[in-house]
Amino acid sequence: MFGLGLSEIILIAIVAIVVIGPKRLPEVAKALGKGYAEFKKAMDGFKEAVKIDDVIHDKPKDNDLKNVYEDKWKTAHNEQSNDFSASIEKGKDEKKEEK
Repeated sequence: MFGLGLSEIILIAIVAIVVIGPKRLPEVAKALGKGYAEFKKAMDGFKEAVKIDDVIHDKPKDNDLKNVYEDKWKTAHNEQSNDFSASIEKGKDEKKEEK
């Protein structure tokens, strides 16, 4: 669970029995279990909140990225259109000069 081996768990149990006492040990173990469950539930809620926060904050990034690509595409398209138009005009001028 926490990377503890059998010998570490036995050592913790012996120390707990000596420090807490055998009569109160079940109560303390139950309280620790409940505390751990609440902590885990809170951590799951925190992780979910972080995921939601990431999704909310990633949307503007996605939109910014989309706008950058659209701007680059429009710029490239306009440059190609201008080059194509210039080539057509140049061809027309050359044809007029031939006549």
